[in-house]
Amino acid sequence: MDFIEQKRHKELANPSSFYRLVYSEIEEIGWERLVRFGGDLEFLSFRITDKKGRVHIMEIQLDKTYPQKPPSVSAEVPYIFNVKWSVKSRLKDLVQQFREHLEKLQEFWSTLEDIDNSLCVTNKKKLSRATTCRQIDIGNDCSIMLSINARDPRYLPECRFVGSGPVVNPVRKLWLRNNKRWMKDKTLPENLAFILETELPRPSHVLENDQQVECGICYAQYLPIDEELGSRSGAGTDHTCDNTSCGRAFHTVCLVDWLRSITTTRQSFDVLFGNCPYCSEPVAVKLNDKKKHV
Repeated sequence: MDFIEQKRHKELANPSSFYRLVYSEIEEIGWERLVRFGGDLEFLSFRITDKKGRVHIMEIQLDKTYPQKPPSVSAEVPYIFNVKWSVKSRLKDLVQQFREHLEKLQEFWSTLEDIDNSLCVTNKKKLSRATTCRQIDIGNDCSIMLSINARDPRYLPECRFVGSGPVVNPVRKLWLRNNKRWMKDKTLPENLAFILETELPRPSHVLENDQQVECGICYAQYLPIDEELGSRSGAGTDHTCDNTSCGRAFHTVCLVDWLRSITTTRQSFDVLFGNCPYCSEPVAVKLNDKKKHV
């Protein structure tokens, strides 16, 4: 055991050193990213934004012997990464590993978004970023349940058909006959239509009761025509709460102004971090229009 390891083990003999250590490591990550913490500091959750602007909550559980025993990590992801840890590691190293893990999942989430936006997916409200399955209505009271490989989302997914035998059997035969023609350079909706030899139903553009197109702050669908708004003059809502149980839509301009009026809002570089005005779940808004928000 080298000198640094001996020093850290000695510090852990004093309970107060645990708090000093954890506080200093939170400081390294940034207090503005801290969402919640336990009174004993053995539980921490951080708000992490990936390169696509998706906001994730990373939960960390610390053992009383930290950093001798590695922390455990949980998050709304299809699978968690293997933590690389030594007694010299710090929480910022764990956050960096989480960021790297998020980048590996970008294609998976993009594939699911493509499915959700172009096909008739059922039970959308029950879906999360950890969900790998999609049930898709393919018409004639028949649906297909797809299980997407999170590590290789372009690979042929596992599937099962839902519906009555006379309707399902011909579709299942098409799948068994044609699935070898699956092409990884095509999108999943394209492959599905190709294999099933049919044009799949598209999501209805008629607004459902639980969809919001009006801004949840100004209650207008479009921003006013105003030179001060620049390229956003007359624009529609462009930000939606990530909480699927909420899904409120906002103009980014309105949301930014509202977040800046709340004392708990934090800013890191050109991103504001706060909470949804309706459900209080975390939201992150990038300040793109600098003329408007200076």
